[in-house]
Amino acid sequence: MAQTQSRIGMIDPERAEGNVKILFDAVTAMLGRVPHSYRVLAQSPLVAMMLVPYNAVLQRQGAGSVLPTRLKEMVVIKTSHINGCRY
Repeated sequence: MAQTQSRIGMIDPERAEGNVKILFDAVTAMLGRVPHSYRVLAQSPLVAMMLVPYNAVLQRQGAGSVLPTRLKEMVVIKTSHINGCRY
């Protein structure tokens, strides 16, 4: 699959400062890494910070969702594969 250039740049976690560093530290604590989606969302760090708890709830069983957690994870993996993510 060919690599495509992102229209919106990703912020490098190694160069993050201020609110972006706070965001990346929180995401790393929760996920163990900073996914590409958050590296893009960090262009607007306050919006991205509001999405962290929302995203965490969506990944859990229950919380108003009818989909099992295992299926949610499979969707994330398949979507990442289709988009050529390296992880």
